[in-house]
Amino acid sequence: MSIKNKLIFGWALLLLCTFSCKEDLIEMNINPNGASPESANPNLVLSTVLTEAGKTVLNLGYQDIAGVMQHTQKDGWSGSHNSYDWNRSNSWSGYYAILRNNQFVYERAIALDQELHQGVTLVIRGMMFGLITDLWGDAPYSAALKGAEGTPEGTFPEFDMQEDIYRGILDELEMANQLLSKPQSAYNSSIESADVYFNGDPAKWQKMANSLRLRFYMRLSEKLPDFAKQGIEGILADPGTNPIITDPGDDAAMSFNTESSASSWPNNTKFDVDASNYRRLKMCETLVEAMRAKNDPRLGVWANPVEIPLVVDAGLPAGTDAIQDGKRYLSPDVLEARNVALEDISQNQDYVGIPPGIAGAQVYNLSPDANQAAFNPHVSWLNDRYREPNGPLLKARLISATEVNFILAEAALKGWAVGGTAEDYYNKAIQSSFATWGIADQADAYLQQENVMFDGTVKQIIEQKWIASWTAAAEAWFDYRRTGYPELEAGPYTIRAAIPVRFYYMTDERNLNGANTEEAISRLETTNFSEVDGGNSAWSKPWIIQGTGKPW
Repeated sequence: MSIKNKLIFGWALLLLCTFSCKEDLIEMNINPNGASPESANPNLVLSTVLTEAGKTVLNLGYQDIAGVMQHTQKDGWSGSHNSYDWNRSNSWSGYYAILRNNQFVYERAIALDQELHQGVTLVIRGMMFGLITDLWGDAPYSAALKGAEGTPEGTFPEFDMQEDIYRGILDELEMANQLLSKPQSAYNSSIESADVYFNGDPAKWQKMANSLRLRFYMRLSEKLPDFAKQGIEGILADPGTNPIITDPGDDAAMSFNTESSASSWPNNTKFDVDASNYRRLKMCETLVEAMRAKNDPRLGVWANPVEIPLVVDAGLPAGTDAIQDGKRYLSPDVLEARNVALEDISQNQDYVGIPPGIAGAQVYNLSPDANQAAFNPHVSWLNDRYREPNGPLLKARLISATEVNFILAEAALKGWAVGGTAEDYYNKAIQSSFATWGIADQADAYLQQENVMFDGTVKQIIEQKWIASWTAAAEAWFDYRRTGYPELEAGPYTIRAAIPVRFYYMTDERNLNGANTEEAISRLETTNFSEVDGGNSAWSKPWIIQGTGKPW
């Protein structure tokens, strides 16, 4: 069954979601087929849960957080992407909508004694609540999804402390691990018709559950090192009971189709015929230069070579500005006439990215077209595959063998017992990434380069993990907050002189659930970069990084 067909029944339910947390928590779940909730087939809603969760993860890591982590920059309508000008616009209503529908499936699964459905929904619950607390900090958790009860506690839920949310998530993922431990034939239900990640395979769902446990234990490693150590070592000590994702073939990933804009790769040009969204999204110089320094072949998978490189030649006659043999030749006086210094442009002949947070990104590198979404031939566009609505490499990647191996590399470097060395896991992580992007045969040569060979530092592990998080930049952001790597600098025209560390609590939540929101804000740690925002700032630190001295 296609994604579009799987979405048909669940879509009506999702449309009932509103855009305030209060209403998110109050509204009843309605069967998308018009039948009573007591008789609804949970698969009809599960398909919507999984597809919407996949799209949420992708949009987070491919859009504005990719700007924060300097994977990409936009050369039109770029404020939120390049400059972090979020203006309290980041809403969690969509996250709670997914969780509410997921809760409906979970409750139906309990009523029907469907352990497979229960396990899957606990995995999704853990992932989505994990994203909420990762992004905002304290949030409704224990009292969330209870609005239908009509109680004050359900209508105006308290915000759980971030530590408690992480601990609760880890407990629920352990429950999922147990529920998903049976062979497929042992379950009295199937999710194959709804499962756009694993085609109904409980073994892969179990690996996802345990891999997410590794993610969140490592998330806690700076704040609760002993707890994190015990958790990760416990998982690795019994691989039979706690299998994890070790091969890209088991990655939690969602493919797309070509049937509608909603079920296709974002920014594709089939449903955006003027290609405006595709053209606005360019490679960031930070990532391009990091990859060029390492002769990283993944760059060619993700980006197109620059169409017309610049060549500034002092030997040319004054006033020279001409394209010849596929290059644009300029005399230095042409730059001077434009008030452009030589260091303001890139003469790289292969790949050119846009520097982070600059003014006038649409005309960077002397673009002949100053319009937004410019046809700039002097910077690298995304690879042509990102014009397509789908393809073998175009996937929403929720958690992968690459991420898991980098986590284990970092754990081994800390001296934790994880069944291998930091170098072994580091190499496996890079090999997994290369395999994911279809160039497995080039991994060994890459690893043999002097500036790529393992040097025994967490800095190298996290920087390589940052590169590998292409289209999944949210994880790189969370690692950056925790470790301070990679060592990114905010651009000159960003609204603060530092990389942000969280999302603002949105205005609607402050208006509708004010007392609880203000209490959560009071637990944030203001910094020198919070400035006029006060406590509720993208530069105020949530509990997870308070007292760590990271990332800045």
